[in-house]
Order: sequence, then C-alpha cells, then structure tokens
Amino acid sequence: MVHPLLTQDDIETYQRDGVVMIKGLFADHVDTLRRGVERNMANPGEYAAENLKPGEGGRFFDDYCNWQRIPEFEEVIRNSAAAAVAADLMGSTRVQVFHDHVLVKEPGTSKPTPWHQDGPYYFVDGIQNISFWSPLDPVTEASLRCVAGSHRWEKQVLPTRWLSETNFYPNPEDYMPVPDPDAEGMDIREWAMEPGDAVAFNYGTLHGARGNTTDRRRRAFSLRLLGDDARYVERPGRTSPPFPGHDMQPGQPLRDDWFPVIYRRR
Repeated sequence: MVHPLLTQDDIETYQRDGVVMIKGLFADHVDTLRRGVERNMANPGEYAAENLKPGEGGRFFDDYCNWQRIPEFEEVIRNSAAAAVAADLMGSTRVQVFHDHVLVKEPGTSKPTPWHQDGPYYFVDGIQNISFWSPLDPVTEASLRCVAGSHRWEKQVLPTRWLSETNFYPNPEDYMPVPDPDAEGMDIREWAMEPGDAVAFNYGTLHGARGNTTDRRRRAFSLRLLGDDARYVERPGRTSPPFPGHDMQPGQPLRDDWFPVIYRRR
C-alpha cells in the first residue's frame, strides 16, 4: 500500500529521475520546524557556518546534525510522515536517520547555493537514500533546483567548499568537474513551493539553489535518511558531516545507535 501522500508515479519518478516534489509532506509541522530553526540560529551547533564573503549582502546560514539537541527537530523526524514516505520512495524495508540540515537565506542574499551532489561529502554508499528539502516560507526564485537523472551519472561531481571554493578532497582527478546545468541545457527540475512541501532527492542528484533577492526570508529544513543498502565507505579525507570516532569499517551497515531506525515496514 502506497502512502496517501504518494502515487505510484511519484515512486517511479523518484527511481528514474532521482527527484520528485511531495506536496504537504511537513505541512502539519511547519510551525514546529520554524521554532526549531529559531532555536538553532540562536544557539548554533559546532558545524554552523556563514556562507558569505565580506561585502556580499544578506545572510546565508547553515548548520547540521542538531536533531538530538533541538527537540522540535526530533519531534518532526519521529512523528511526521517523512520516514514512511521515504521507505516507499527508496523501496526500503527500514529507514535510518542520517542527519538534519538547516539552510537560511535572509532577504537580499544574492549568493546562490553552488551546484553539488551530497553523496561525495558523505561516508555512505548505497542507492537507497533520500534527502527531503522543505521550505518554511513560500519560495519561487529561491527554490531548490535539481538535475534529473544525475544520480545515475558514472562519475561523481567534484565536492568543493562553499565559501573558499577549494577542493574538498586531495584527489580531484577522481571526480568530474562541477558542470553548469543552465549553460549545458540539462533537465533542471524546480518548483514554486508552499511551506511544508518537500523536494525528495537522491544523494547523487546534482542540486543547487538561486539566491534570495526577495523581501522575505527563505528558511529550509532538510532531512537525510538511509535505506536497507546503506553501508559505510572510506573517503580520502574528513567527510561532511565528519561524525568523529564512529569506529565503523568499510562495508558495514551504519551503526544504529548513532543513526537510529525510525521506521520498519510492517
């Protein structure tokens, strides 16, 4: 039985294109997530970052791995439909939490989110994975943009640091250069979205976002989840998030005391 928020076409689209938009996934939790974002920004975690250079207008804040210390995030992760929807989209019998991510672009922030794939930054291998990106404000021009089918590319895109624009790992030759999807005429999926809608995309899906030149905030909550085939993989450097001291070995499932199972198919 497919979850009521989904259709079979949504599942097929996700599997084929690596991205689909789910209307109202977090619609009943928008106020809770907004409170969590305000708590997060008032008390940033150890990975919080400001992503603008001197002289660039606005503010581009992001932070991740805070769900265990911000009760609003944990409430939504455990009680929303996200895990059940993720299981259907991934074709997985169980769902683990990987991490949460908050991204806030204040009005007048012209800087775009650079094109990137999440997978190369992570120590996770496997096809059954999913990110949900949900705006907590209405979005048009500052919405997420995803390149359909990019999760099936043979080579991963070079991971870079957003602020310094330097290579993340010491072996750039193992990756393809970051493309320009607009100039290259790629199939870019982008939606006008209401608070609580969610874009679901694979860790291998190339994505980015325009700057926020509107007069309203663009707060977004992102949730990264894992499916049955998720395994630990070594990377040639410190991953993001790093999760130091995890003691996992290549090929092992991710330890469920750190990455709890929040859904099992009945």
